[in-house]
Amino acid sequence: MGSVRWAFRCGSWTPSKGDWLLAARCIQREEKDRIGQFVFAKDAKSALAGRLLLRRFVCERMGVPWSQIRLERSPRGKPYLAAPLKVGSDSGQAWSFNLSHQGDYAVLAAEQGLQVGVDIMKTTTPGSSSVPEFFRIMTRQFTAHEWSVIQSAGSEHQQLAAFYRHWALKESFIKAIGTGLGFNLQRVEFHLSSEALTQGRVLRQTKMYLDDEQEEDWILEESLLDSDHHVAVALGPVGEPGSACLRPSLPPPTTFTLLSFSDLIASASPLTEEDPAYWDSFKMKAEAPQRQRDTLASK
Repeated sequence: MGSVRWAFRCGSWTPSKGDWLLAARCIQREEKDRIGQFVFAKDAKSALAGRLLLRRFVCERMGVPWSQIRLERSPRGKPYLAAPLKVGSDSGQAWSFNLSHQGDYAVLAAEQGLQVGVDIMKTTTPGSSSVPEFFRIMTRQFTAHEWSVIQSAGSEHQQLAAFYRHWALKESFIKAIGTGLGFNLQRVEFHLSSEALTQGRVLRQTKMYLDDEQEEDWILEESLLDSDHHVAVALGPVGEPGSACLRPSLPPPTTFTLLSFSDLIASASPLTEEDPAYWDSFKMKAEAPQRQRDTLASK
């Protein structure tokens, strides 16, 4: 059984003209066009890094030549390998993979023989409301138990960190099952580990309850990329719930490896011609919305 956990810090990535144009040539044309439509450079960088992470994974771990990879999205937005349809595997187990980008990072998680969903959340202060008001608006997204944990976490910043930790867990599960926005988030409840979440270590003790029943077949991995970025990975059975108890058979959890831009394109090959206007368009974009720029400047 194979595991991949990769991260790329796109927030601090300041691509040169050559790097940006090369990266744009190494993804599918429709993805390049979609990324070019982003208003802010921050979002364009995150999306482009995400596509490169996906292609690097399929190329290096699934053994598909870069030029033959065809990635599509499900109706719910989950990426999948559309071509080639048949990919060999040493273990005979299919890979599942998922991507998330938020805050300063793009992350990829992949697993053989299990469904996988990943979500990253940055602890940020609400822009237009106080923390209590923000929590009031979000009341219906969490259960009474989860709110008790969030609101008893300590300072407002600690409460926000607990909020985003729970949010990442919920999103990772939703992304693993591919349900999307129609899922009632109060159906799933997380009971956090009593152990502190620290950088460089992966916790697997968090328990998940679905419709008030504990889900023994699901494993939740939690880690911190840095003090402000929570990552949750949900691992579950490919078949029907209850088909197997996975916990005893899993190898130790894999920490996220931080990749450089050189790592992202190490196996890449250009798919399209160079488009100098793509760089000109990128350079005209503001890095982020004004509020985010003000927050960054104050740090």
